[in-house]
Amino acid sequence: MEANVLEEKPQDSIGDLIQLVTFNLENEEYGINILDVQEIIRPSEITTVPNSPSWIEGVINLRGRVIPVINLRKKFSITAEKAGLERKIIVVDVDGRVVGLLVDGVNEVLRVDSGIIDPPPALTPANHSEYISGVCKMEGRLIILLDLRRLIDDSTEG
Repeated sequence: MEANVLEEKPQDSIGDLIQLVTFNLENEEYGINILDVQEIIRPSEITTVPNSPSWIEGVINLRGRVIPVINLRKKFSITAEKAGLERKIIVVDVDGRVVGLLVDGVNEVLRVDSGIIDPPPALTPANHSEYISGVCKMEGRLIILLDLRRLIDDSTEG
C-alpha cells in the first residue's frame, strides 16, 4: 500500500532554486547570483585611474583592499549618468577576482526556480548580449541575468 502512496505523489516540479540579487540600470532590472556577492556598499570616494577604459570608474579602498569599480551604465552604453542616494556598489568575487559594480540601485534578493529562466535572446553585440546568461520571467517582470565571469574577464582584459 505504501508503494501506491509514493507512486501517487506528484513529481516535484520545482527545479533548482537560485538566489539572485536584483538591481536597476535605467529602467531595466538585472540579476546576479547571490553566491558571487560579497557585500553591497554606498559609493565612497572613487579614485580615477589614468588611461583606464571609460567604463572603469576607478578604484576604492575597502578596508585596506584596493578594488576596481566598473560602472555598468558606461559598460552597457546607457547614457545620462544617474546621480543620487540610491546608487550602490555591489562588491563581487568571481573566481578570486574582487570587483565593484556601480549600479543605480539594489532592489531585493529573490529565490527563483531555474525552470523559469530562458536562454538569452538573440541580440546584436552592440547590446552586449555576450554578458547575458538568461532572462527570468516572473510576476510581470523581466530580469536580465548577467554572466559575471564574461563581464569581468572582458573588463579586466582591457
